[in-house]
Amino acid sequence: MTEGIALDLAAAQADPDGFAALAERAGGTVFLHESDDGGLDPWTTAVWLAGRTEGVRIGLPGPVLTASPEMREKAYESLEILAGPRLAAQIQRREGIDYDSIPASLADVAIAPGDPRYRGRKSTYMRGGSPGLVFRPRTPAEVADALAFASRHRHLPFGVRSGGHGISGRSTNDGGLVIDVGAMNDVQVIDEPRRLVRVGPGATWKQVNAVLDKYDWAISSGDYGGVGVGGLATAGGIGLLSREHGLTIDNVRAVELVLADGTEVRASSDENQDLFWAVRGAGANFGVATAFELEASPVGEVGWAQLTLVSPDLEQSLKQYGEVARTAPRDTTVFFLTGPPRQGQSVVQMYGLVDSGDADTIVERLTPFAQTGLLAQQQVVVTRYADVMAQAADVGPGGHHGRGEPIARSGFLPVLTDAFARDAVELLRSGEVFFFQLRHMGGAIADTASDATAFAHRTPEFSVTALGNSHEGLDRAWDRLSHHFDGLYLSFETDLRPERLNDAFPPATLSRLRALKRGYDPTNLFRDNFNIDPEVQK
Repeated sequence: MTEGIALDLAAAQADPDGFAALAERAGGTVFLHESDDGGLDPWTTAVWLAGRTEGVRIGLPGPVLTASPEMREKAYESLEILAGPRLAAQIQRREGIDYDSIPASLADVAIAPGDPRYRGRKSTYMRGGSPGLVFRPRTPAEVADALAFASRHRHLPFGVRSGGHGISGRSTNDGGLVIDVGAMNDVQVIDEPRRLVRVGPGATWKQVNAVLDKYDWAISSGDYGGVGVGGLATAGGIGLLSREHGLTIDNVRAVELVLADGTEVRASSDENQDLFWAVRGAGANFGVATAFELEASPVGEVGWAQLTLVSPDLEQSLKQYGEVARTAPRDTTVFFLTGPPRQGQSVVQMYGLVDSGDADTIVERLTPFAQTGLLAQQQVVVTRYADVMAQAADVGPGGHHGRGEPIARSGFLPVLTDAFARDAVELLRSGEVFFFQLRHMGGAIADTASDATAFAHRTPEFSVTALGNSHEGLDRAWDRLSHHFDGLYLSFETDLRPERLNDAFPPATLSRLRALKRGYDPTNLFRDNFNIDPEVQK
């Protein structure tokens, strides 16, 4: 038993007010144990005491017995919410983890079940999780120590997390290990004439662009400021500025990583060029990024638009949207979002950006999009890109509290044809999809050669994403559209069938990645995020 005082629970039932007063006078930590004379159970008493008192530090009485793991998690959460920092941690050990061998360098950043910090670190934005141990390193050396620990626990799931927004959900798990680089979130301008910025992987794009806005700069990121830098800057980054300034990875000038064996390396166009190629599109397979150097672009005021349209003929609206998007100038990016039709009509949400502060230009660019349906609502403002990113809520020290498991499919659409519009409407009528999005691509994305980075799909008009309620139902409905697609975006894909890797990377790209994997991660430590297995020869 850790330092503190044990109280008799029989007294709690006989005289609750006296029991609370005794606990407050005791000081230190109060531990609650079963009484031979009856009385309340420890968990009920702990929750009551947390709500009844303000200063009592409460020791967890041990695992709560419940009918299901979900009920157990809810019991822990209730107590954590009530007690907050007054909850004394007693690690609830998960099987297969050698907690006693946690390196001294990570002792204060290792978070296990039972730790008051655990509730805010176990899950991600969209996915519930219950890892057995989360490390939050602050330096590359601590990342190396965490990787060494992970190497000794290869029988467990292993995830790496930056912002925790990835739909694919590889940054949490059940009973495994997670390296969360969220504490490595510095943003620093290091070369103003070259617009060069050094950014930690745990920073969010909201934080990055708040710094850059002072210089009238921005970096092409996604469409939501709460997304972490590390995931986006190693996967691709299809966002509101991509058609004018390229993908996020196209603005990366150098990456610092810790490899599977703990080696700290720097990759750029001048050093470790092969690794630099690989981490821009397949970075999750090669190491843990600890810093990025990115080149910002001059961006002043922008037009930010949110349009709501009603379409009695979604097939026709999709075709019109495709035609308008295809001919739009590079300074204009508009995303398309809808769901199942209701009473013969579809509600379409469009949101996008015009890289101009001139009101007439903004209206001219957006009007063709607004005419693809019946315009029901609109909000168009002249603002700063940093303010668009700032619409994301601050996560804060409490972390994410996602629940469940998102089910998503992704595809790159070379051309929005009449046949695709027809099949997309059938998909939405199937009842298997509640979220259907097209991200406008083209423009500067296609300026980079397909073999210049591991992200090889440079020429599609759109990135298409669908979310559903069941793997089987969504896969069955989505697979009927597969002939329309050429490739997919791994960050928006949850299907674990092995052929998805072949969809994500063309044959020549995948072959080169496998060869590099054999050199940089021959023992396949980084294996839980669409694994490029080094043992596979073809």
